[in-house]
Amino acid sequence: GADPSGFVIPELGGQTLEPDSLEGLLFPSTYFLAEGTDAETLIQLQLDTMGSKTADLPWENTEALGITPYEAVIVASMIEKEARVPEERPRVAAVIYNRLEAGMSLGIDATTRYALKKWTDPLTKSDLEVDSPYNTRRVKGLPPGPIASPGLDALRAALEPEEVDFLYYVLIDDEGHHF
Repeated sequence: GADPSGFVIPELGGQTLEPDSLEGLLFPSTYFLAEGTDAETLIQLQLDTMGSKTADLPWENTEALGITPYEAVIVASMIEKEARVPEERPRVAAVIYNRLEAGMSLGIDATTRYALKKWTDPLTKSDLEVDSPYNTRRVKGLPPGPIASPGLDALRAALEPEEVDFLYYVLIDDEGHHF
């Protein structure tokens, strides 16, 4: 992600963030820009939009979930990459929190894809053993930062996970549904 110094970073849930990168904080949307607008202006617009679009989310839930608002963005980024079906996002969030609470590794392949910058090809056995803090099969806990820019639905799911005790989910069809 881009270097955050030189940009105004949005507050999330009233907390000032001091991220090492802008990854996950550039709000995904359609932006209409004047011709000749520079990248810095767009980046700041995306950061400002992250702050304004997420201001009404239930950030106060982070305390009960045992995470910071920035960690909620990390969780949301994994949900964004893992759950294509919107109504399944709160359930995927629950699995992530349940695994963290149980002291299990998250085992989220999207984090390993992020580590390797390998977005489409099948992951190999050696890929899954990559030595990276983003390899959530090997390293317990959350990865050090977001792996994508989460949308509003993924952020809401990270803050309002479904109340289920599931520890696993499995992709069951080509449309992205999970069991």
